[in-house]
Parts: sequence; C-alpha cells; structure tokens
Amino acid sequence: MSESNTIAASTADQNGAVPGEPVKKDENSRRGNWGNQIEFVLTSVGYAVGLGNVWRFPYLCYRNGGGAFMLPYFIMLVFCGIPLFFLELSFGQFASQGCLGVWKISPMFKGVGYGMMVVSTYIGIYYNVVICIAFYYFFQSMTNLLPWTYCNNPWNTPDCSGVVGTGHRLNGSLANATTSLVVGVTEVVNRTKRTSPSEEYWKHYVLNISDDIGNFGEVRLPILGCLAISWFVVFLCLIRGVKSSGKVVYFTATFPYVVLTILFIRGITLDGAINGIKYYLTPQWQKVLDAKVWGDAASQIFYSLGCAWGGLITMASYNKFHNNCFRDSIIISITNCATSVYAGFVIFSILGFMAHHLNVPVSEVADHGPGLAFVAYPEALTLLPISPLWSLLFFFMLILLGLGTQFCLLETLVTAIVDEIGTDWIIRNKTVVTLSVAIVGFLLGVPLTTRAGIYWLLLMDNYAASFSLVIISCIMCICIMYIYGHRNYFKDVEMMLGFPPPLFFKVCWRFISPVIISFILIFTVIQYKPITYNDYVYPGWSLAIGFAMALSSVVCIPVYALYKISRSPGATFRERLKNSCRSHPKWGPALQEHRTGRYAPMASEDTVEARPLKEKEELKEEQKEEEKEKERKDEISLTIQGSNGSTNTHNNPNPSA
Repeated sequence: MSESNTIAASTADQNGAVPGEPVKKDENSRRGNWGNQIEFVLTSVGYAVGLGNVWRFPYLCYRNGGGAFMLPYFIMLVFCGIPLFFLELSFGQFASQGCLGVWKISPMFKGVGYGMMVVSTYIGIYYNVVICIAFYYFFQSMTNLLPWTYCNNPWNTPDCSGVVGTGHRLNGSLANATTSLVVGVTEVVNRTKRTSPSEEYWKHYVLNISDDIGNFGEVRLPILGCLAISWFVVFLCLIRGVKSSGKVVYFTATFPYVVLTILFIRGITLDGAINGIKYYLTPQWQKVLDAKVWGDAASQIFYSLGCAWGGLITMASYNKFHNNCFRDSIIISITNCATSVYAGFVIFSILGFMAHHLNVPVSEVADHGPGLAFVAYPEALTLLPISPLWSLLFFFMLILLGLGTQFCLLETLVTAIVDEIGTDWIIRNKTVVTLSVAIVGFLLGVPLTTRAGIYWLLLMDNYAASFSLVIISCIMCICIMYIYGHRNYFKDVEMMLGFPPPLFFKVCWRFISPVIISFILIFTVIQYKPITYNDYVYPGWSLAIGFAMALSSVVCIPVYALYKISRSPGATFRERLKNSCRSHPKWGPALQEHRTGRYAPMASEDTVEARPLKEKEELKEEQKEEEKEKERKDEISLTIQGSNGSTNTHNNPNPSA
C-alpha cells in the first residue's frame, strides 16, 4: 500500500468510515452527509408535504372564507413559517447534530430535544397506521369493481344508499325499507340519514369499529399485515440512513406531484368541477376579520411545515457546513404551501363533480382527515370510468406522501440515539438501531389495529402533537435568541453561510415569530373542545390519557432543567443556573476545519475547545497577562547570562544541548 493510501485509510478509520473502503467525499465522514443538495431539498419537501396538505388544508380553506383564507395563510407563512423553518435548519446544520446534540448551545434546555423525540415517537406510531390503511385500500383497489361501490355486501346496513347503478344493485332490505329513495340522488329518507357504501365499508369492514374506545376487540389481521409492510418499507429505505433515503426520495417526493396532476386534469374535465373549485376559492372577505380564521392559518402553517418535531434539525445536520440553508428554507416552505393550494384544486374538482351528480351542495360532501381520504374521495372515485385505476393512483399518492414524513420521523429518533451515545460501535451499527426502533414502533402500533384503533389514532392525533409543539417551539426561540444570545447566533449563521441573516429574519426570530407562536398557543387553548368521532363522545378517562400524552413531551423540559442545574458546579443556585445555561465547550461546528474565529482552539491548550463569545474578552486578557509574564521572565533571564552569551545553568540544566 502506498503512503498516500495508508494515510487515507488512517483518516477514514479516525473519521468512523469503514477501514479498507475508499474514503468517501462526505465532508463529515463519521456521520455522513447528503449525496447532494437535491437529496436534502427533496427529503425536506417530502417531510413537510404530508397527508395534512391533502386532507386538512382544502377543508380549512373552504371553511374559513375560501380565497380570503389565502391572505392570513400567506402572511403567517412569511412572518412565522419561513423564519422558524430557517431557524431550525440553520440550528441543525451549524452543529451537525440531531435534536439532542444541538443543545450543547445551552445544556439546561436539552429537555426540549427530549420533548421533540417524544413528539416524533407519538406521531411516528400513529402516522404509520394511517399509511398502512392507505396500503390496505391500495391493495383492495386491485380489482375490476371497487368493493365500496354498491350496497349489496354482507357488511352493508338497510340505511346504505349508493350513488352508482340502478335499483337491482341494491340489497333487498334497502329496496323494501325505502320506497322514497331515488337511486343516484341523495334525497334523505325522513327517518334516517343516508350512509354511503364507502362509509359503511370504512366503518363496518375495514375497521369493524367497536362501540367504545375501551372495547379493543380483536386485532384486524389485514390491517396488522399492512402495518408490518409499512414499517418494513420504511426500514428498507433507511437501512443506510440518509445515504439510502436520499435516493428513495427522488421518487417518493416527486411522484405525488405526477399523481396530483393526473387527478387534477381528470377532475377539471368533469361536470360540476368548476362549482367545486368556486366553492373552494370564492373569497368571503368578511371572515378575514374573524380571529379564528387567523388562528387556523397560523396553526396550519406551523403544523404543516413540521416545526418543533426535530425532523428539520435532524435533516439539516447532514448538510455540509457551508450549505445555503437560507435558500433551501424559502424553497421548501413555498413548495409546501403551494402543494396545499394545488391539492385543494384536485380535491374540490372531484367533490364538485360528486355534488353535481347527487344534486346537493358541495358542503354536504366535503370532509377532512380520514373522512376525506377513506370515505368522501373514494366514493367520488366510484363515479369515474375505470374507477379502480384512479383509486390506485390516489392511494399510492397517499402512501408516498405519508412515507416521506415517516422517513424523517424515524431518522430523527435514530440520529438522536446514535449522536447521544456516540461510540464507534453504534455509529458502525446504525442499521441495528434503525431496525430496533422500527420493531418497537410496529409493536406500539399494534393496539391501533384493533377494533378500537381509530379512537386511539384520533386521540393521539389531537393531543400528542398539539399545544406541546407550540410550547417546544416557543422555548426553542427564547433559548437561542435570549439565553444563548441573538448576537452570538447571528455571528454563527454568518460564519456558516458567509453572510448574516437578513434584517427581516432577525426581527422575526427575536420578536414577531415568538409572538405569533404565543398567539397560536392561546388560540389553541381558547378553541379547545373535547374530541369526538362522528357521534361518539370520548369518556373522561381517555381525555385524561390524551392530556398526559401532550404533557409528557412538555414535562421533559423542566425535569431535565432541574436535573442539569443540580449537577452543575456552583456554590449557590444562581451560580448553578448560570453554569447550566452556559454553552458547552464542544458547542459549535463539528469539524475542526470549521472551528474558526471564536471557536478556534487556544494555542496554549492541547485540546480543541470552543469558547463562548461572553468569555472571549476574558480569555484575551488572560493571554495578554501570560505574554507579559513571559516577557518579564525573559528579561530576568538575560540579566544572569555569562560574558560568552551562554545562559546560566540554573536557567538551562543542559548547556551542551
């Protein structure tokens, strides 16, 4: 082996790369980097653009004034969404650490990182259950006739009323019980409300839903099998961390736009599609004065971008140090919001067609959440020619949208664990950690595949990641801007990007965004209503569990803060508090080559330590004193030299050296 190869192999071994393999081009070969910046952007787009863009935003838009909702929506994007997105990306990229490691910036606040992990765990558990149901519908769409088209199935009830076909397609009990029903038109029977075949398929066949959240019943084996498939797919895509997921996102992050476009073109060619789009976009300007509209806009921006989940910090930590994350944050945020608006056209063009077919207002067929994805939209698809094809495309799109978010949720947990332990063994065996987390996630998701699973899924969705995210994000802003110091952070960003953050972002980080976050929190509390599912009211004990889940992520913050204060040096509480807030010596760029300026190693020390800005002046003074002391010693040494210029043996024990 040549000398250069020997050095390369040695360097690879020191950086955690596998010995014997050629040194990769990663800037940080110990943790790894994205193959290129397109992979990071696509992964972040896949993370931010999720199921909520399809099944929540269009509903919020039409409910809050149609096109008028766009005004507060984009104002909140500019003043809260993009600044917070940029803050989290720059935070993770600067330290090259996950959601735990970055809190070397102020160790007392590491509980915020643990809170992010708890939130990501909850979301990861139930989010994959939603993906597995999409898998189930995808497999069920591989047929000549969609199983939720007609009412002549064993799971249907006498109240079922289909929108396709003629009277002989309906079961006999329905024909005998409802003489006033005209098939194909939803004239509601006086004694009961119409239930669609897709709704009964969802409730009585897919879920076989129980009558109470405490009545678990048996595990739905088809759903359990799809859950195993879903977790297996996620694990395979993350088997080599960002190296493998970065390649997968070329498909998972882009193909949903192909499907959206296909469905959009098909949708706008249908009768009644224009009415649906008008219903979606027609502005009701009087609603702009309603505080609830602004609250919904702020909340949707905040939750849609994935702020405070830990995923943005984690994904950015694999960037190269000087990557322009400012540009990336703007591109990803705008792409996310544009996707939401575009998805609204796709959804409401089909719903408008369905409303036209049924001769009812669009509001009667519009829905959100699982009701839109698994009831309203699938029913609308049964009205189209070659309906199984459109159903396959729609559910495949939902699967890809969900997987893009799920990749980042799992990687957030794995990265946090690996960075925290940080040994060479766990870095080399990161795949084992990924597999372990996936298995635990699968097991924790099993209760959600029971007959009561939908109750628990909605409980987790409403409580596990609600106001707790807002609190975590607010504390993160306060810590970075006011505990660590905004001047320090602005200098860090400038050192990383080569230019300081624009003035607008400085103002938003310090003042505007925290105020908006506080407004979201207050709005969430004021607008709180106990969760219900259709006509089912959740019992008090289940709501208590929901609040416990919400608090479990927030309580990490004060608990860890008290622990850190108790372990910090100091004679008084005030000294301990001050020391626990002070940046860790290892805070700063991960690689030595980037530790310049105030993070440069001190010449008089063997170890490389980053010095917080507040201590820099003190260190300079100490250096000056040391230099003066050295000069005084040199002067004293010169006065006792011999006439031949040699130094006295007291000062040089080895004159002949």
